[in-house]
Amino acid sequence: MARQVLLFIWFLSLSSAHGQVSYSIPEEMSKGSLVGNIAQDLGLDLKRLKSGKARIYTGDSAEYIELNKDRGVLLIKERIDREALCGQTTPCALHLQIILENPIEFYSVTVEVTDVNDHSPSFKRDEMKFRISESAVTGAVFSLERAMDLDVGINGLQTYSLKPSDNFALKLQTQPDGSKIVDMVLQKQLDREKQEHLSLVLTAIDGGDPQLSGTAQIHITVLDANDNAPVFTQKIYKATIVENSLRGTVLTTVSATDMDEGSNGKIKYFITNNLDAVKELFEINEENGEVRVTGIIDYEKAQHYQIHVQATDDGGLTDSSKIDVDLIDVNDNKPLINIMSKLTTLSENSSGTVVTVINVQDPDAGENGKIQCSINENIPFTLTGTNANFYSLVNDGDLDRERESQYNISVTCADEGVPSLSSSVTLSLQISDVNDNAPVFEKSSYKTFVQENNTPGLSILTVRARDSDFNQNARVSYILDDSSVNGVPVSSLVSVSADSGVIHAVRSFDYEQIKDFHFRVRAQDGGSPPLSSNVSVKVIIQDQNDNAPQVLYPVQSGGSVVAEIVPRSADVGYLVTKVVAVDVDSGQNAWLSYKLQKATDRALFEVGLQNGEIRTVRQVTDKDAVKQRLTVVVEDNGQPSRSAAVNVNVAVADSFPEVISEFTDFTQDKEYNDNLTFYLVLALAVVSFLFIVSIIAILSVKCYRWRRERMFYKSGANLPVIPYYPPLYADVGGTGTLQHVYNYDVCRTTDSRKSDLKYFRPCSESIISLDTNGTQTLTHTQREKVIIENPDDQQKPPSADWRFTQNQRPGPSGAAATPEVAMGTGPWPNPPTEAEQLQALMAAANEVSEATNTLTPGTMGLSTRYSPQFTLQHVPDYRQNVYIPGSTATLTANPQQPQQALPPSQASPVESEPPKAAQTPASKKKSAKKEKK
Repeated sequence: MARQVLLFIWFLSLSSAHGQVSYSIPEEMSKGSLVGNIAQDLGLDLKRLKSGKARIYTGDSAEYIELNKDRGVLLIKERIDREALCGQTTPCALHLQIILENPIEFYSVTVEVTDVNDHSPSFKRDEMKFRISESAVTGAVFSLERAMDLDVGINGLQTYSLKPSDNFALKLQTQPDGSKIVDMVLQKQLDREKQEHLSLVLTAIDGGDPQLSGTAQIHITVLDANDNAPVFTQKIYKATIVENSLRGTVLTTVSATDMDEGSNGKIKYFITNNLDAVKELFEINEENGEVRVTGIIDYEKAQHYQIHVQATDDGGLTDSSKIDVDLIDVNDNKPLINIMSKLTTLSENSSGTVVTVINVQDPDAGENGKIQCSINENIPFTLTGTNANFYSLVNDGDLDRERESQYNISVTCADEGVPSLSSSVTLSLQISDVNDNAPVFEKSSYKTFVQENNTPGLSILTVRARDSDFNQNARVSYILDDSSVNGVPVSSLVSVSADSGVIHAVRSFDYEQIKDFHFRVRAQDGGSPPLSSNVSVKVIIQDQNDNAPQVLYPVQSGGSVVAEIVPRSADVGYLVTKVVAVDVDSGQNAWLSYKLQKATDRALFEVGLQNGEIRTVRQVTDKDAVKQRLTVVVEDNGQPSRSAAVNVNVAVADSFPEVISEFTDFTQDKEYNDNLTFYLVLALAVVSFLFIVSIIAILSVKCYRWRRERMFYKSGANLPVIPYYPPLYADVGGTGTLQHVYNYDVCRTTDSRKSDLKYFRPCSESIISLDTNGTQTLTHTQREKVIIENPDDQQKPPSADWRFTQNQRPGPSGAAATPEVAMGTGPWPNPPTEAEQLQALMAAANEVSEATNTLTPGTMGLSTRYSPQFTLQHVPDYRQNVYIPGSTATLTANPQQPQQALPPSQASPVESEPPKAAQTPASKKKSAKKEKK
């Protein structure tokens, strides 16, 4: 508000010199509406408005008014809302300045915006609730929420009405600022027993035409037994606070008393402001009435606040008071610099010209709002103040664009507050030019280096020339002067870009043909007439890095080993040897560096990066190996770099014989180390191959055995569970005795239908055998010894002079003899039953038991039941005819041995000889063993 008053006063003073016009318009006018004929009112010609570039300056506020220079009138640019523009401030006016140039003139225009009744009164809350005790006395006052009407004057809020008015009436109090405090006064005693709840309608009415109004509901709850209302200790509290105070700062404390006791005497405090931002800036403690700051207090927004507080007890009785808060200004705003008009270019022969006009404002008050402005020193300009914080920047010295082509003028404005705040703005001013300077190269001569074998079109150098003139006068072009190198035009070697000054190689250079050459480049500006200068350029061809370093020492020989001796007493930094190498290249391509690539003990030696010296980095100990081998890499600094390696043998020893003994096998060690990796890889591959082959062989054998077992169990499934072996038989028609005893080991086949017989020796040595004379029982091992000692007593071919009768033939006990069987032409007896097989098995076990106890020379240990008919000479040769249980066939064990034919009366037909079973590999091996026996 204070700033607007100051501006208004300033414009009044300005009008005395240039004139002032005032207009009055209603708010909410449409865009393009006429405000006034400013050209006619100011007495200006329309041509003057156009030639002077007339425009409107509004400061930092929004532009609602625009100037039509063709008609010389002011028009509405944006719809104006008086309430948004000025709020409750009256009168509401827009202050404009019309600025003309050539010469500069100012005219002040004030446009007053009048209010129209476009807002109806409204309450922030649609409902207000009260709890009033029935003991409330007549005349009790209850503060009501005030309505808010954005309009002002007659269109603003004028009066209130309350209906029904049986118990309550309204009491209006006009404040010095024109606002009204609305209180509801109890006119008639309340009776809770008759009516516990009351509903009233509060209507706010403005004075516009037509009148607008707003309503709010008042709900009253009648309480019992509370007949004393709270009373503030003061009706008005005074408080001051510094702007920008921190949140939580205590403003003041209000207090009210209530003569009631208990809950009816408990008071709560509330802030009832609804028309402004008080509730956003302050809060009150409901219990103790302490008022604190909750928002940002800004003096520039408001210098005074009224806080309306209300004290309410539990019975619903209230009392109201207010707090007048005055704000203390703090210098917290920097001066605001506004550029009204300025020039961007100025001729270098100008003098006394107004360059810029600025306006400075500071929203602070008092000393904090007083402003002083200044500019930087040693420039040909001065800053003069006109009136009301307007300043002009004027040229007051000679200008020279070649000396200073641009001025950056810094304008600084500071207030007089404590501490002082300042703002600054920089104004850039260009000085126009005259072509009076020739281009100047950055260097007096140029020199560049180019690698040989370069690609054509390579950028080798950039020459630059600068012209202190401006624009076209400073535009530089580059031209290659005509000359020759060894009889060849320089244009066939290089070219120059006219715009950028980049020099390109036209062809590839050869160091062996040309090592350097000279030419001149001319720079010419674009002035009229043009000015130029030239410069000499030298191009030097460089050799490429095409040679690797050569090691001179130590000398590498294939037949002998040279070792450097380091005593074990050597200290840290002991010089072992020095690697010497050279590079035939030049420049940085010949710069050599030495690095330790491999070492037996890296912690013992180091190599100098530049000098190649090999030194110890720690104390030599007895644990260090005698033989130490170092590989040193010598690398040049070329791009790409080339290198060479040398092996250095170091002997850590105190005597020469120890060195000789250790280094005799150094050559072999070298060869071994070189091939160690190859042998390790080869051994790993061989072991892996053998392992895979072994796994495959084992899996193959397992599969083969598994298939054979499957065939065995499948083919042997039809054999009898217990085979039948007949007891010993004898031929009753014989002589009664045999010359020798014959022992046979007989087993059945795995499949009698598919293979021949198998004979094998017992696996246990505990099996009983008889000696060759039949006089002693021997084990199997003992029997073999006897056979070896008496080869003549080996088994002889069986006697052909024996045969069986029907009762002596193999078969079940009690089998009946048939004529065919008696004659030897009938079939074999039927197979035994399971009961007969079990009986035969038990009988055989008894025979074995009796044989071990009753052995005699004549009976071979047989029981007396078989004596004397069944003697050894009556035992048949089972190799001739073998009975297969479950089959009627008679198998011949050895077809090569001659057999004695039976008499015709007993012999069976031999035309149909039983077929032999097919032999398996296993059975063939068993047959071979039998033949050997």
